Amino acid sequence: MTGPGRRRVTSGDVAREAGVSRATVSYVLNETPHQKIPEATRRRVREAAARLGYAPSAAARSLRTGRSDIVLGLLPDWPIEHVMGRLVQQLTRAFAEHGLTFLVHSTGHPARPLGEVWKALTPVALLALGEFAEPEAGALRAAGIEVVMALHGSERGRRRAPLVSEEPIGVTQARHLVRSHGRLGYAYPDLPGLDALARPRLDGVRKVCVELGLPEPDVRVVSFEHDGALAAVRAWRAAGPPVTGVCAFNDDVALAVLVALRSLGLRAPQDLAVIGVDDTSAAALAQPPLTSVARDTEVVARGLVRRVVDSLDGKPAPSGPLRDPLRLRLRASA
Repeated sequence: MTGPGRRRVTSGDVAREAGVSRATVSYVLNETPHQKIPEATRRRVREAAARLGYAPSAAARSLRTGRSDIVLGLLPDWPIEHVMGRLVQQLTRAFAEHGLTFLVHSTGHPARPLGEVWKALTPVALLALGEFAEPEAGALRAAGIEVVMALHGSERGRRRAPLVSEEPIGVTQARHLVRSHGRLGYAYPDLPGLDALARPRLDGVRKVCVELGLPEPDVRVVSFEHDGALAAVRAWRAAGPPVTGVCAFNDDVALAVLVALRSLGLRAPQDLAVIGVDDTSAAALAQPPLTSVARDTEVVARGLVRRVVDSLDGKPAPSGPLRDPLRLRLRASA
């Protein structure tokens, strides 16, 4: 057992406790194949390790096997809220099913430089959940670390298509609203770091408008300050023709629009229909309850883990994005 003033338990301690050699402890705890060790001895070693609280050294295991079991997840400088937190949990569980440990590192300032982090951890792979440039990826690959880019990145100076596409989210929002609204608005977040998500979602809304011959969506930055959301709602109402349906970047931005509507004595969807993204718990509690596009993050997490595991196994990566099922949670706001 380790703790303040206590040394780390070693395999030698387990060997003495179980009355066997250190080699036997290693064979048993690492489940080394083709070793003729009686089951009673195996049980005695496992019980001794549990009694002493022995945890094998990750560094020693890396030296023995020739590779780490750590996958480093690179988080972008985004708010770590409901959906991102759930995705990280699901990635952690899915990697564990493959015997891999998922650790995350945020790029938010003043984070420790990524180069220092991966050199200290020596991960077997890096999963970039935000934008990631090819020069950085090249340095990791040169060190024998697999790199999988989930969102936008660059390869040899060219933009690379994301594994998880955001455009279908905007398409889903717009196709729902255009059934009864001829002019759409887009509530854009006021956090620049979210552009990698917001731009393609807006592109999806624009795509639907072009296909149906509708006006370009009226894009307004919506801050969480009360006056900012009020200004956006007033501008949409004063536009010619007026905006009657708004696709919001996510549920938080949509809720800010709903609050502004109430402050102006207006109602959703009668005066302005609003649709969000993420289907957070607050969406169902809003007044009125918020219609939202929900993503199946469990499917996304397992797809990302499969890409990483296949890369480690030397399998060719399939072309195209991951399967990313979306569902529309219909409520009273749109």
